[in-house]
Amino acid sequence: MLLSLPNWIIHVFSSLEWGVAAFLLFRHGTLSGRPALRIFGLSMLPHWVGSFFVLGYHATGDTIPFMLDMSEVINLFGSIALLVATLGILRGLPKPAGGEMTATALIGIMLIAGRPQSWMGEDVFDLILQLSSVVYLTFLVLLVVVWKRDRTVFSGVTIGGFWFVLVFILVTVGCMYLATEIRGYPTLSHDDLLHGAAESLLSISNLLIALGAQKSITQDRLTGTIRPLSD
Repeated sequence: MLLSLPNWIIHVFSSLEWGVAAFLLFRHGTLSGRPALRIFGLSMLPHWVGSFFVLGYHATGDTIPFMLDMSEVINLFGSIALLVATLGILRGLPKPAGGEMTATALIGIMLIAGRPQSWMGEDVFDLILQLSSVVYLTFLVLLVVVWKRDRTVFSGVTIGGFWFVLVFILVTVGCMYLATEIRGYPTLSHDDLLHGAAESLLSISNLLIALGAQKSITQDRLTGTIRPLSD
């Protein structure tokens, strides 16, 4: 296997943290009587499933491109699920008295260096990655809109955690360039140091999301807004 034990620990913890964050957000929605927030927690599950395909891809020494392709397809649907769930939350919130402009962010992340092998072909792989990026960034913008309308739905720490994924993406692209063009490795996975450093940022992102969700639950308890589970 290409990954060292410390790198494996980072990858596994990153996946577990996302699963915990999904559970805590679902619980926050249950305790606070917000069905739309429960749906949001469930909408995080596709990304969680996608992370297991990435783990499986690394477990095979990056020799089964189909598993990486499946993770990207699942992540696309996961980003769509997050976007739809956020729209559901937004519809249930009162509109502000003044006009509110919602910007739609568009981005295409091209992995131009050390690109992993793809069973579907690099063009299709890139297209799926770009679509997923566009959807995810639109979701991030709507998250901020939700937070501005009602700051009890999500903690600012959770919002920051979702946005911190962009730092992970940008650093990963930079690490790919350094690993393949400067340090001479075939792919980023072969450069254990840079690979682990980049993945640790995703772990930080997921941890922030989970900590923010727990903070929201704690705040609900302090303010007495927790409702019976039967609601």
